[in-house]
Order: sequence, then structure tokens, then C-alpha cells
Amino acid sequence: MRLLNWVHFTWDLTNLPMLDPQMPEHYQIAPIAKEDETELRKVVTTSFILDPAWNPAMQEVKRKIDLWLGRAFDSQTSTCLALRHGLRIIGAAVLSFDPDAENNLVPGPCILMEYRNRGFGTRLLESSLTFLREAGLSRAIAIARENAPVARFLYPKFHGIATPAEIRPLLAA
Repeated sequence: MRLLNWVHFTWDLTNLPMLDPQMPEHYQIAPIAKEDETELRKVVTTSFILDPAWNPAMQEVKRKIDLWLGRAFDSQTSTCLALRHGLRIIGAAVLSFDPDAENNLVPGPCILMEYRNRGFGTRLLESSLTFLREAGLSRAIAIARENAPVARFLYPKFHGIATPAEIRPLLAA
């Protein structure tokens, strides 16, 4: 067995680089309504299940996802953002407004496989960080798997500072 190690990313929300605010036609990012919970859960879970990098630890990751999503829909200090293509939810992010949280993006941007590599993760992360800033936070924290594409490419786009995470790592078989 090998360990899946984690890193914390921290952003200074007072000094975020901004990208072009225009979304492609027929795409929208907005907070999600309670009636969309089932579809959002499916998008987040599917984005992990269909990513082969998570397969070795999927059982434990799924438990964590269910816990995060349960808190998001039952808490006044959390919300979910959905990326929609028309009426279909194709991406999601769960945000915690707690300034003392060890993770404000729980999980970070999740995009369905067929929509990846088109810049939607970047748009969803930008919207998430902006939403957290507008909620009054001056910094945001996310946890990512070390060497995952999100840790190597996406989170650094917004000047996220990586430090080793002091949490129990998942075991991969």
C-alpha cells in the first residue's frame, strides 16, 4: 500500500488575479437550490469515480464526499455552486464560509469528465474564490492530493500557496 499525500493551498482573497469574466454561451455558474441536491451529489461523486487516479482510495473518498455534501446542505455557513450547461449541472463546488475552517473548498471544483480541459475548472475556481471573498473572507484554504492536476495546474493559477497538509493521508491499495 502507498499513501495518498495531501497539500493545503491558501489564497489571499484580497489580491486575486482575475480572468475574463465572460462565460461561453449557454454556461452559467450560480448557487444551487436544495431541489438540485441529488443532481449535484451525482456530479461530484461521478467526477471522482470516473477519475482513475482516485480508484485506489475511492471507498474512503466517497465517505468523505458524502460527509462534505451532507454538511453543505444542512449548514448556514456553506453553499454549493453549480456550473450549468443549459439546464444540466456539469460541475460543482462546495464552499464553507467559516473563516476558521481547515478547508473552504470541500471539495474543490468538480467537473464531469466530458467537460474537462475546456477551462471550466478555472472558471469554477475563480467563481468560488470570488464568492468566498464577497462573503467576507480574506483568505481561503483548500486541500488537494499531492501531484494531482488540480494541485499542479489549477490552484496555482490564482496564486495558491501550497504547504504539506497535516492530516491523516488516505491509503491506496
